[in-house]
Amino acid sequence: MRIPLKMHMLQLILNCTFISDFPRYSHRGVLIDTSRHFIPVQKLLKILDALAYNKLNVFHWHITDDQSFPYQSRDFPSLSEKGSYLPTHVYSQSDVAMLIKYAAARGIRVVAEFDTPGHTRCWGNAFPQLLTECYSNGVPTGEYGPMDPTKEFTYKFMKQFLSEVVDVFYDRALHLGGDEVDYDCWATNPDIKHFMEANNISSYKKLEGYYIKKLIDISEKLKMNAIVWEEVFTNVADIPENTIVHVWKEGWRNTIKEVTRRGFNTLLSSCWYLDHLYTGGDWIKFYNCEPTDFKGTEKQKKLVMGGEACMWAEVVNEYNLESRIWPRASATAEKLWSEEDADEIDSVKRRLEEHTCRMNKRGVQAQPPNGAGFCEM
Repeated sequence: MRIPLKMHMLQLILNCTFISDFPRYSHRGVLIDTSRHFIPVQKLLKILDALAYNKLNVFHWHITDDQSFPYQSRDFPSLSEKGSYLPTHVYSQSDVAMLIKYAAARGIRVVAEFDTPGHTRCWGNAFPQLLTECYSNGVPTGEYGPMDPTKEFTYKFMKQFLSEVVDVFYDRALHLGGDEVDYDCWATNPDIKHFMEANNISSYKKLEGYYIKKLIDISEKLKMNAIVWEEVFTNVADIPENTIVHVWKEGWRNTIKEVTRRGFNTLLSSCWYLDHLYTGGDWIKFYNCEPTDFKGTEKQKKLVMGGEACMWAEVVNEYNLESRIWPRASATAEKLWSEEDADEIDSVKRRLEEHTCRMNKRGVQAQPPNGAGFCEM
């Protein structure tokens, strides 16, 4: 396009380009754990910017875990008052609203996860009656285990809490967790044993299923679409068919094959654990992970919605968060956006090097992907 500039008799030449591009998967995300270490709001905003730079569209917010409860609940403020590391280590209602608005402006959904019945020790700081009291030789030890699935109080509480979550977070998807439930404490508690006998529950897996199905029922009545970790699929019979199963363990090909054979939509994270550290260039294993690389029909493979790179924060805080995520999650982002045919690794190396430099110029503290070199800043 040529536009005459009469004053100086010059021409301005604009390059008009038409780009045709679209994602292979609808769900392309990064999980951020804000319980093991508190991540300040300003840092999360930077992460959202970087998600947008990488064409990722889901911020999976693993907001609570055993260690701390930083979410400032509207209905149950004592959860963060007694469960956060410090009074300043909380996400207020206005913080959450601002993050959601900021994300939406960049085409990013915020999917909250409040993991239960395990990973809930910090809930007990404010509401110990939610948790199972552990026993030894018939005597309480003073320690607590997973949520107590036998109490009506548990479900009344969770119904009110999840009603708030639906109101605050907007997105129709809600991650209910359900992973790594330790049955040891349940096994020591006499009230749990009596409940199981009275209700013909023959195993702790079935007891877990009793809890999870009640929680999914609550979420469905709230018109939410439940996402659960793969243990729920493995351990619990008859979960609703619209439940999304999030696969994270090794042996994922067999798991996804079975999940999709039974007609469930699924997400993959097994290949993309950002807290697992290796030597430089380990982004290649992220890039070489193909979500449909399992023995299944085309119908089954269409049930793979996408996946997420997971940034668990046991040894990550605000100071090393960005460099742990980027550019390895960029490799995941390309796999979730582009067609199945993988590019030549040498070509990907060059492009990822360039992309990392672009992120650096935009203020993202992405680490070098391939070893020695430099960026022109």
